[in-house]
Amino acid sequence: HALRDPRPRLRSAMNAPPAFESFLLLDGEKKIVMEKDTKVPNAASFIINKEDHTLGNLLRGQLLRDPQVLFAGYKVPHPLEYRVVLRVQTVPEYSPQEAFRNAITDLTSEISLIEERFKDAVKEKKDGIE
Repeated sequence: HALRDPRPRLRSAMNAPPAFESFLLLDGEKKIVMEKDTKVPNAASFIINKEDHTLGNLLRGQLLRDPQVLFAGYKVPHPLEYRVVLRVQTVPEYSPQEAFRNAITDLTSEISLIEERFKDAVKEKKDGIE
């Protein structure tokens, strides 16, 4: 009966890509690539590189708030691939690109508002302490 080494074992992730690949665009890699759907009218897929479920779910939710968006869904093809594939289908007189752009603009405004409210709340809290 062999004695067990009490030190924790370090696990090596042999197949995992280097950590920087999760957020740095490589040479020639674009942040967003759009692919029109040839089978479904007014549909497109947006491949967003170096992102994960955080942005994918935020964009999907924002797109679904738009009444002119018929479908919005996303997937992360593989846990070791740092990209999100977002599919969008819209009504005929509204393009998926327009919907995508509007969702990003609306999210940016919403996040700015949240940041402003947070800073105000922190200031109020600080003023109350002094």
